[in-house]
Amino acid sequence: MMAYYGVESRFPTMKEWYDGYAFGGTEVYNPWSVINFMYDLYADVNAFPHPYWINTSSNDIIKDLIARADRETKGQIETLLAGGTLDIQIHEEVTCGDMYSNGENLWNFLYFTGYLTKESEYLKGKYIFLKVRVPNTEVMTIYENTITNWLKAMIKKEDFHDLYCAMEDGNAQKMTDILNRQLIRTISFYDSAENFYHGFLTGILSQSENYLVKSNRESGNGRSDIIVRSPSLRGRLFILEVKVSDDIDNLEGDAEKALKQIYDKRYIEELRTEGYRQIDCYGISFYRKDCEVRFGKETGANGI
Repeated sequence: MMAYYGVESRFPTMKEWYDGYAFGGTEVYNPWSVINFMYDLYADVNAFPHPYWINTSSNDIIKDLIARADRETKGQIETLLAGGTLDIQIHEEVTCGDMYSNGENLWNFLYFTGYLTKESEYLKGKYIFLKVRVPNTEVMTIYENTITNWLKAMIKKEDFHDLYCAMEDGNAQKMTDILNRQLIRTISFYDSAENFYHGFLTGILSQSENYLVKSNRESGNGRSDIIVRSPSLRGRLFILEVKVSDDIDNLEGDAEKALKQIYDKRYIEELRTEGYRQIDCYGISFYRKDCEVRFGKETGANGI
């Protein structure tokens, strides 16, 4: 079909986003999404792929899974988001009324409705088990968008007064403890870790009525990751640089590197020209459910 319409050069994208299902021994693409992407490609061969399926339903089953998730279920969701598999016993007799009676039934519904796909199957005693995974990029974006919206809603309900006080007092250890507690409660996806942690931190800091938060990550302008400032130039300003560690043993060192980057790249000087005089700096590193915070005043490292 793609060759017929002259857009076969986009086949790798089509496969990454919309393939991944199996009917018996036959490989199957999501037909609705294939047709919609073909429609867009016929108009523009360079068109971007979209999660077309997300517009066809409310995705309530994903929302309910996340809202009801205990610590074990959150760990299972994170395994799937990292590209791993989950072993489930198949219950073809499950009805909608049984969906929330136990976690295994909910995983079955996710499989039967296309939010999971079979990678392999095996017999264990008298029962059939499947290894299931997230089918493709389209469905992965549905999980990630739903989790992001859930995280934003959860953050809005929290009182982060203690975190703001710790930041104002230069209490890096207390900030570390508060952020670690929040990380344990969240559902993370590690394949796009930097954006996840950046959004997690920005969302928390944006809850204050006393400060304005600006994220520079998306602009790619070479400035620090996050700026938290008082509307008044006589007030406080905080510069935060975020790094993601590749190992738990690198957390402390990466937090120090993040703090040093603020000084080395002279982020402070530009902000001082705007009129701010009380400027503090934080280097923050993340690794899965752990973080480390380092504090530095504007007269700290390198004598700035």
